[in-house]
Amino acid sequence: MKPNFYDPADDIPVAQRDGSSAASVRRRGLQGWRRWLMWFGVGLLSAIAGLAVSWITYQETEAALPVPFEPMMVSASTPGMSAMVGAEATPSRTSLLGHLAYEEAELSALVPLTLNAEILMQPEAAASFEAMVADAQAAGISLLPISGFRTVADQQYLFFEIKAERGQTVSTRAEVSAPPGYSEHHTGYAIDIGDANQPETDLAVNFEATPAFKWLEANAPRYSFELSFPEGNAQGVQYEPWHWRFVGNSESLEMFYGDR
Repeated sequence: MKPNFYDPADDIPVAQRDGSSAASVRRRGLQGWRRWLMWFGVGLLSAIAGLAVSWITYQETEAALPVPFEPMMVSASTPGMSAMVGAEATPSRTSLLGHLAYEEAELSALVPLTLNAEILMQPEAAASFEAMVADAQAAGISLLPISGFRTVADQQYLFFEIKAERGQTVSTRAEVSAPPGYSEHHTGYAIDIGDANQPETDLAVNFEATPAFKWLEANAPRYSFELSFPEGNAQGVQYEPWHWRFVGNSESLEMFYGDR
């Protein structure tokens, strides 16, 4: 009769019992390790899936956000300086090769000079110019009107045809003549002046050495005329001592100085 505390395993030899127990422990250990790997793998896959969802959500949010406004650099009105303005802003005055754009004056609004009926100007500019010529004549100076109002078609010829005849580049030509649509002569407020006693200086830099130019330098502002392109002018146009413009009314002032 077996005692109450009998265990069937007691009938198994000790060596076998020990071996069986060790194998059981190893099996349990392997099973635990497998369970740990399984749960680790599940956790890792869950983390990767979570990161993927977060990244997709972030990209969709970024795409939905408005693009930040980026300012752009454009030239300011003051030479040598710049200003930050909105990219959507556009200059109110266009320029080309250093020349500002001007609209062609209405032909019906212009009047001929009494000194030369082929030369047309705005009425106030013409009256002021002729008063200046008369006063200069009284001082022994002979001012000669050379060129006043020009159409865009006239300027087309003066710029492109002469450029081709002289073999000039557009940049070189622009130093002495405005492209069509960019000449002050389109306004009817500009005029080229010469010395009637020294015609060889017409439209030349050496006009500055004539009595006519010296008189204009001293007196033209009294008649609301000013030199358009003095030496070192901000537009980079060649010095033109013969080219003058009238700035004696609101229209001309706005035309030449507005939105600079």
